[in-house]
Amino acid sequence: MTPDLDPSTVVVHAGRPARVPDAPLGESPVFSSTYIAGGNRGYGRFDNDAWAALETTLGALEGGRGLSFASGMAAAAAVCDLVPVGGRVVAPQHAYSGVLALLDQQAAAGRLTVDRVDIADTAAVSAAVVGADMLWVESPTNPAMEVADIPAVAAAGRTAGATVVVDNTFATPLLQQPLSMGADIVMHSATKFIAGHSDVVLGAVITDSDELWSALELRRRSLGAIPGPMEAFLALRGLRTLALRLERAQSNAAFLAARLLDHPRVSLVRYPGLPTDPGHTRAAAQMSGFGAILAFELGGDATGAQRVCESTSLWVHATSLGGVESMLERRRRWPIEVPTIPEDLIRLSVGIEHPTDLWADLEQALKA
Repeated sequence: MTPDLDPSTVVVHAGRPARVPDAPLGESPVFSSTYIAGGNRGYGRFDNDAWAALETTLGALEGGRGLSFASGMAAAAAVCDLVPVGGRVVAPQHAYSGVLALLDQQAAAGRLTVDRVDIADTAAVSAAVVGADMLWVESPTNPAMEVADIPAVAAAGRTAGATVVVDNTFATPLLQQPLSMGADIVMHSATKFIAGHSDVVLGAVITDSDELWSALELRRRSLGAIPGPMEAFLALRGLRTLALRLERAQSNAAFLAARLLDHPRVSLVRYPGLPTDPGHTRAAAQMSGFGAILAFELGGDATGAQRVCESTSLWVHATSLGGVESMLERRRRWPIEVPTIPEDLIRLSVGIEHPTDLWADLEQALKA
């Protein structure tokens, strides 16, 4: 593909089969564990046509080589396994709770040490990463919506000799490409915006380093953290419409953020698209859009926040995000959520419904 194509075009056309007469337009899932000897594929745990098509597309979007995994956590675990025994990881104080729990488990087992830092505080990150083996970045963070200065912290990490990893799940490859900003590895929970329809569990990593790609591919192969061919096919089919889904969802999120900002029951709204948000200037500089996730608080009222989540009819009270349907959740209902996340914080994953319908449902829940 030509390098000057817009990402919204790349997402539709990358990873397609060769255009020869009678060839299929899209790659189909191949359901086989076994291949005839003599070629490069070898065995069903090593490669698959559907994986390859998805990985080619993600690689084209992020500017590297992709690898798909059985889940976002499988991808994260493979990346964390790159840290040598006794090594040190610098991670955000607020990030996806599953990843932070994984790091804590490995630290408790004595495999590595973890230092938590405010990822939006560039000076603090730069100081903490000295002597570290890995810098884990999320931007925007889940669910606090903090924005890291990715070029600056990536430069600090690489200067310190650390492998820089950016979880790009919230931003997606259409809004942010961390490899171009100095990251070594980008990871996604492809379950979310990439697949986009709440029907697939899948993870992915992308890197522009052949050495890192080979190390991660070996871990996938050895640990068996492989996606099924149908899951990879569905994720790629969902990915084809990411630009359109994201355009509508992002527009809806901006509309809802502005409405929430003016609501008397709401004490705080975090959305990088708001000019008053602490991460707005930084996000505007390094992202091509502000995404479809936002969070708000109800002035310390955890009971009221839980009631809001349980009082909607259109909004789905669920723990995932990135689907075509709008979802909301009080994140502190989970025991592993970071205790510095406010009890009354509600995370919204905004879908593609009509914005006034979404607001009407949310407003009546706030009144409840």
